[in-house]
Amino acid sequence: MKVPLFPLSSHILPEGRMALRIFEPRYTRMVKEACESNGGFVICMLNAKGDKTLNTHIFPTGTYCKVIDFDVLEDGLLGITVEGQYCVSINDIETEKDELRVASCEPVDVWQCNFDINELSPMNERLGEIFETYQEVSGLYDQVKLDDPLWVINRWLELLPVDAEQKQHFLAQKDCKKIVAYLSQLIE
Repeated sequence: MKVPLFPLSSHILPEGRMALRIFEPRYTRMVKEACESNGGFVICMLNAKGDKTLNTHIFPTGTYCKVIDFDVLEDGLLGITVEGQYCVSINDIETEKDELRVASCEPVDVWQCNFDINELSPMNERLGEIFETYQEVSGLYDQVKLDDPLWVINRWLELLPVDAEQKQHFLAQKDCKKIVAYLSQLIE
């Protein structure tokens, strides 16, 4: 399927939510078309080492997202909230006339996670503290799933201030053991 791409320095994973300000005409068009068709777009991470003219500035794993809420912000810009649906592999990126990137995107299973929530302690507890402290994060969610290991791991990977290359490395593992070990070291 050909899907519009929205490259960012941050990332979203399945069941994650993100608030965005839309101001560039190409992204306004993208959001309008997604809403009209009840479709979505792919949020993908920027590769600082890539070449924008060759479209190698976009990492190969992204997340198909849908707009779940929108509003006109105080500054007159469009504000949207998106939710990650599933991860995709991004291929054959094309640039449209208005510089909007579109690509062939295929759903992929990022990783298997066979952890019990008790094995992730205190990771889930620290995430709960973040959600209690930062309204701008917790306010995005109707439900916080601190008892779901995959949900907890995905939210940590979204929130961590690590570079896109490292996040893409974790997503390429097909097993969440490395990210759990990494997160455990950081949190303890």
